[in-house]
Amino acid sequence: MHPAFSVVFFTTATGAGYGLLALLGALGGLQIIPADFWLGLVGLGLALGLIAAGLLSSTGHLGRPERAWRAFSQWRSSWLSREGVSSVVTFIPAGLFGIGWVFFGRTDSWVAIAGLLAAIGAIVTVCTTGMIYASLKPIAQWHSRYTLPGYLIFSAMSGGVLLNALLQGFARGSTILLVAAILLTLLGWAWKLATWRHNDRLEIPTNANTATGLAGGTVRSLEWPHTEENYLLKEMGFRIARKHSAKLRRITQALAFAAPIALLILVFVAPWPLAIGASVLAAIVQFGGILVERWLFFSEAKHTVTLYY
Repeated sequence: MHPAFSVVFFTTATGAGYGLLALLGALGGLQIIPADFWLGLVGLGLALGLIAAGLLSSTGHLGRPERAWRAFSQWRSSWLSREGVSSVVTFIPAGLFGIGWVFFGRTDSWVAIAGLLAAIGAIVTVCTTGMIYASLKPIAQWHSRYTLPGYLIFSAMSGGVLLNALLQGFARGSTILLVAAILLTLLGWAWKLATWRHNDRLEIPTNANTATGLAGGTVRSLEWPHTEENYLLKEMGFRIARKHSAKLRRITQALAFAAPIALLILVFVAPWPLAIGASVLAAIVQFGGILVERWLFFSEAKHTVTLYY
């Protein structure tokens, strides 16, 4: 598949944003995180900002962005439409939670309920995003048991690292959250390795013979079906060399997992000013690593329609 940057950024930014929003809503609603004005303002601003930036960037991949609103009408049958609906609905409790936290300085009572609803909405939205890809049967690399959990794990992982950076920045660092961020990053690393191993061993049952119904021998095309590039070739005929794929996988492991874990471990022993720098750098480096991982997610996927070409 063609890895359009708008979609790569969309899945990365919204995943981190919803992960952070879910943690803020749940931990804030349970009064585990203090109702500090600047923490709430910066934290919720960052979470909603990442979500909004990701959603806006996704429209750049549409042929007619001005018609994006029509996608909301197909929620009965389309995971893309369900994602759009759930993303908008989640802004309602998230906004109420932000108002209660920032303007009233409280995260209890109705504000706590709004925070928990925002956390649920964030999780549901990430699930719908994952199902957009997991439901596509023509793409065997996505239509597997690894896709949906991977989206949830990556969202929790990136959200946890971001929240740790925020708490460290406001001198409210939590050892439990720091350990959780490290464990989630380790889980994301293990899940990504398992996903790659599954995809590398994948035997796609459909080939040129089964597609044409011609048994025996090897079916091959005598000439190209088109004399120039069309939409299917542009979107689904992308190829990446194995050596480039292997190199990008190593970069992904270094940036998205290894470096953030090393930086987060450093937080345990570093004094407070250095702990802030290590935490923020871990979040930035991981975001860049997930961008590379998302690019690979699309570029390594092979659509069955390419058999025609």
